[in-house]
Amino acid sequence: MKYLFSNYSIKNCHLKNRIIMPGLASFLIGDDGSITEKTIEHYRRRAAGGPAMIIVEACAVSPEGIVSPHQARIYDDRFVEGLAKIASAIKSEGSVPAVQIHHGGRQTSHKVIGQQPVAPSPLPCPAIRGDVKPLTQEEIQELVRKFGDATTRAVDAGFELIEIHGAHGYLINQFLSRFSNIRHDQYGGDVRGRTRFAEEIVREVRNRVGRDYPISFKISAVEFVKDGLDVDESIEILKILVNAGVDVVQVSAGNDATPEWICQPMFMEKACLADFAGKIKKALSVPIMAVGRINDPLVADEIIRNGTADLVCIGRGLLADPEMPKKAMEGRLDDIRTCIACNTCMESIFRRGRVECLVNPALGREKEMAFHPAKTPKKVMVVGAGPGGLNVAWVAAKRGHDVHLFEKQSAVGGQLLLGSITTFKKELRNLIRFQKRQIERFGVKCHLNHEVTTDTVTSCSPDIVILATGSVPSFPPVDGIDKEIVASLSEALNGDREIRGKTVVIGGGPTGCEVALHLSENGCKVTIVEMLPSIGTRLESMTRKLFIKKFEDNHVKIMTGFRLKRVEDNGIIVGGENDDEVFVEADHVIIAAGSKPDHTLYNRIKSLGYEIHQIGDCLEPRSAKAAIYEGAVLGRSI
Repeated sequence: MKYLFSNYSIKNCHLKNRIIMPGLASFLIGDDGSITEKTIEHYRRRAAGGPAMIIVEACAVSPEGIVSPHQARIYDDRFVEGLAKIASAIKSEGSVPAVQIHHGGRQTSHKVIGQQPVAPSPLPCPAIRGDVKPLTQEEIQELVRKFGDATTRAVDAGFELIEIHGAHGYLINQFLSRFSNIRHDQYGGDVRGRTRFAEEIVREVRNRVGRDYPISFKISAVEFVKDGLDVDESIEILKILVNAGVDVVQVSAGNDATPEWICQPMFMEKACLADFAGKIKKALSVPIMAVGRINDPLVADEIIRNGTADLVCIGRGLLADPEMPKKAMEGRLDDIRTCIACNTCMESIFRRGRVECLVNPALGREKEMAFHPAKTPKKVMVVGAGPGGLNVAWVAAKRGHDVHLFEKQSAVGGQLLLGSITTFKKELRNLIRFQKRQIERFGVKCHLNHEVTTDTVTSCSPDIVILATGSVPSFPPVDGIDKEIVASLSEALNGDREIRGKTVVIGGGPTGCEVALHLSENGCKVTIVEMLPSIGTRLESMTRKLFIKKFEDNHVKIMTGFRLKRVEDNGIIVGGENDDEVFVEADHVIIAAGSKPDHTLYNRIKSLGYEIHQIGDCLEPRSAKAAIYEGAVLGRSI
C-alpha cells in the first residue's frame, strides 16, 4: 500500500500518509461544552493509531448554532484550554491536529438552543420540523465574524488546519442549496448569490490565519433531493471558494433530508462517494479528500493509486479500530477490527446520548477498558463461539488465562454466520474473521463439533465456566405451527430448504425485515405480518429507511396490526384489530417472531458447584453488540 502510506503536504502542513480522520461527533463533550478526560483520551487513541491528520469534531461558532448539548464549542475563549489539550494530545502521538468549525442553522431545535433556529429562508428542517427565523444581512455579517473569531481561537489552541463545515444540511450548506435557500437578496438566487455567505466566511478565515495556513472546506457535492446540489453545481461553488482561499476540499454528500448519504449503512458500496470526489478533482487545482464507507485500507490505497483523490477520510473505521493505519502499514490486515457500517455509532448518539460501537466495545471507554494482565491466571471454559463467546475468549486469553472454547458447530461465528448470508450483511464476515484471528493469536484452545454436557465440564475441570450458547427460536403457540410449510430462520437463510413462491414472514422486527428482503431479492413474493403498527422499529433509522425503499422496489406486502392465529396447508389465518380473520395464501411461512434463552445447561453446571457466568442471548435475547460488550467486560474482570 505504498500510495496510501506516501507523504503529502498541504501548504506548510506535512502529512506522513494519506489517511485523515474526519470530524465525527464523539458525544464525549460535557453538557456545558467542556472537554473531558474521555474526550482527550478518545482523540489520543485515534492519533496513536497512525493517521496523518485528525480533524476534531464540529465546534459550534455561536450558541444558537449547536445541534446538541454534547457538541464541542469554540464561540468563547473559555473553550480554548480544553481544545488545546486535544490538539496537544493528537500532536504528541505524531498526527496533525485540525478542527472543524460549524453552525447548525435550522438543523437544531428550541429545546437545544432555547430560541428559534436560524436559517437562510423560512423553510423548516425536514428532519426536525418547527419554525425557523430567516437571517438578516446584518446577522449574516455577524456570523461571518464569529467564524473568524472561532478561527483565531482554533489557531491559539494549536490546530494546524481549519475545516469549514459546508455540508450535511447545516447552515452553510443551507445557503448553498436551492433546496433550502429561496432568498431574493444578494445571499440567494443564482450560484454566486447562494455561495456568497460561504465565500465571505472563507475570506474571513483566510484573513485571520494568513497566506500559508491551510484551509479545508467540506461540501455535500450531491444532496439527492429535488433542487439540491449536484456535482456540476458543486464544482461551480468550489471554484469560487478556492479563489477565495480554500486549499483542500472534503467531498461528502447528503443533507438533513437524506442522512443515509451522510453516514452510509452497509447496504451501500464501499467508497460509494469516491466517484464524486474524482469528478471534482479533475475540475479543481487543489487537493481532494474522499470520504464515505472507506473502511478498508486496500480500497483506500486504490483511491490514491487511481488518482481519484489525494487523501482518504476514514471515520467510522477508526472508531471501530483506532490502530487500523498502523496495522495496515505493518501488513496485519487480519488483525484489523473492520467497521461493518451497522451505524450503531450514529444510532447510539440519537437514542442513548453517547457514541458506541458494535464491534469495538472500548469506544468511549478507552481507560476503563484498558487491558491488564490477570493477577492469577485461571483455566476458563467458554461454551459457544458466537460473538459474545469469541470476544470473552480472546480477551481473557490476552490477559493470560488458559482459555478453552467449545462450539457444537463446525465453525465459529454463531448467529453472525447466519446473518452474513444475506448480500447486504456480508460484511459481518469481517467481524467473524477478526474474532477468529484473535482467538488464534492469543492461544485459545478451540474445540469445534463438540456439544458440551456436564461430563465435558467435569473432564475439562475449569476454574470458571462462561456460557455464551445463544438462544433458541420462539415459535408462536398456534394450531398448525408444525405443518410442512413452516420453516425457521436458519432454514430460510442457509439453504437447508428451498424457499420459493409466495412466502409469509411472521415478524417485522430487524431479523424479519432482513430475511424478508433476502427472500424477495431471491425471487420470492413476500408478505410480512407484524403485530405492531409499523415494521423495523428497532432498526437503525437510516437502515430502516433503506429497507422500506427496497421493500417498495421488490413489491413486498406489509401487513401491520395483524397477529398469526393458525397455519393452514396452503397459507395462514391472521387476526386484525377487531379480531377479524384474514387468509393469506403461502407456499412457505418463515417464523421470525423472536427467540428465548435455554437455561438447562446453566442450571446443570451450576448444580455442580462451578463458578459460572452467562453472556449474550443465553442470558436474554438481545443483539450482537450486547453480547460483544458483555464478553469484553467479563473477559477483563475474571
